[in-house]
Amino acid sequence: MIEIRSLRKVYGDKVALHSLDLSVQEGEVFAFLGPNGAGKTTTIKVIAGLLRPTSGSVAVGGFDLATHGLQARTLMSYVPDEPYLYDKLTAREFLRMMGDLYGMPREKIEARIDMMSALFELEEFLDNLTESFSHGMKQRVVIAAALLHEPRLLVVDELMVGLDPKSARKVKDTLRELSRTRRMTVFLSTHTLSVAEEVADRVGILNRGRLIALGTLAEIKQAHASQTGQQHEKFEDLFLDMTATE
Repeated sequence: MIEIRSLRKVYGDKVALHSLDLSVQEGEVFAFLGPNGAGKTTTIKVIAGLLRPTSGSVAVGGFDLATHGLQARTLMSYVPDEPYLYDKLTAREFLRMMGDLYGMPREKIEARIDMMSALFELEEFLDNLTESFSHGMKQRVVIAAALLHEPRLLVVDELMVGLDPKSARKVKDTLRELSRTRRMTVFLSTHTLSVAEEVADRVGILNRGRLIALGTLAEIKQAHASQTGQQHEKFEDLFLDMTATE
């Protein structure tokens, strides 16, 4: 679903990404981890078509973003780390607008709004202006909007920010279910390592713009132990060790 080849991004004299190569398969939940400044958000924005790479390529669903960007973007939804809504629209109006942007028939839009509202418990807030919503409520609306047109790829930057435990559990369960039943691919960046442990099929660890580990948690632990002789039971300890020594 995602093919990244020799991706490099430079800001002035700062290299944010050093020749990144990465493939993410259809139906996979992939967690992209790394400390602040590692290059995670830069990578996500390139995948979402919000940044142009300095060099290299990104393809989504077989469509190169540089040459077939519109076709690639119709396959995906992007959830940023800050939920941006239009304050003077109600949640229902915002969801309808998102459906219209993706060219969905009005009947399907209304059916999907009902479905997403029930899933994320938005019914009683649908006709309220979004300016009155808490951060967590805005995040739930943004996630509902991202799933409205049933994307083949969901790209998420810091998924759980602002969500209460019940909502966070609902989102995690929903993403796992959609990856299994609809073959939706999920590419998520998070600082919450437990989220990666719970939902990810594979993990990539980025540090200083370079991919330093890739695989299942078990594979990463085994590879690190083979290279260093150090065994880590907790993924947090492994992550801190790997990103501190690079």
